[in-house]
Amino acid sequence: RIAPSILGAMPHRTANPTPAPNRGYTYAGRVDARSAGRTLIDYLTQRYPHGSAVEWRERIAAGRVRVGGHTVSADTTLRRGDTVTWARPPWVEPAAPLRYTVLLEDAAFVAVAKPAGLPTLPGGGYLEHTLLALVRADYPEAAPAHRLDRGASGIVLFTRTPEAARAIALAWREQRVEKVYHALVEGRPVQDAFTIETPIGRSAHPARGAVFAADPAGKPARSELRVLERRERTSLVEIRLATGRPHQARIHLAACGHPLLGDPLYAAGGGLREAPGRPGDAGYHLHAIRLAFPHPESGERVDIHCPPPD
Repeated sequence: RIAPSILGAMPHRTANPTPAPNRGYTYAGRVDARSAGRTLIDYLTQRYPHGSAVEWRERIAAGRVRVGGHTVSADTTLRRGDTVTWARPPWVEPAAPLRYTVLLEDAAFVAVAKPAGLPTLPGGGYLEHTLLALVRADYPEAAPAHRLDRGASGIVLFTRTPEAARAIALAWREQRVEKVYHALVEGRPVQDAFTIETPIGRSAHPARGAVFAADPAGKPARSELRVLERRERTSLVEIRLATGRPHQARIHLAACGHPLLGDPLYAAGGGLREAPGRPGDAGYHLHAIRLAFPHPESGERVDIHCPPPD
């Protein structure tokens, strides 16, 4: 099924907008060699740094944290291979636009349009207010082949069989997937078209420990930029990703001196802003307008286009 225009298409699924707690979630982790010999409280505060030691002691005392299925004390010494679970009770998730539109589907995959503000996957307080949860309500077998940042809109591809997932993953590794974005950036690039090859690696972040950013010692990355329209203080550009590094479009646009207008994380040059926001923060305009890939069964080229929002 093809939706001719995301602007006029009805949402494929819209949830009840009334805030209500989700069903809660049980997080699980297995103790590795590096964590063996540490106490449970030390392990938890390192694995989940957003929680204080006082909060974790309260959760342990309430029986919400278990080791090997058993309640234990905060000072229990962990052994390699132990399974540590935390049963987080239901919580009210941050608001998000709970809708998506099907662009193209068959027995192997479903390609959908994600609105800006909806996370693709759980994280950062989001669990059921995610594209994954909405799509799986209609396609329980769906597995995301990639992701878009919460602030971005556009095409996200889900595979529907293990065989399709393997085929798409191989095509991605072999760079046979074409990803094209439209973006509103600061400033007016001098050249009409150019290549960006700034390596991408880890950079220290005051709240997250480390996030991806421009890094001379990072992994190779390549993008092709073309100016579509120069405005008074901003420009509309097209960026094609030859590689698939995390946050590559945002980082490369910033690296060439034209960060996304309103990007709270990346500054001109590709590094972090002086007081950086979090990677999932929104406020910018980045749209995945085109995705092309070999069909996971037939090998024929599939070319999907998603018109941008107003």
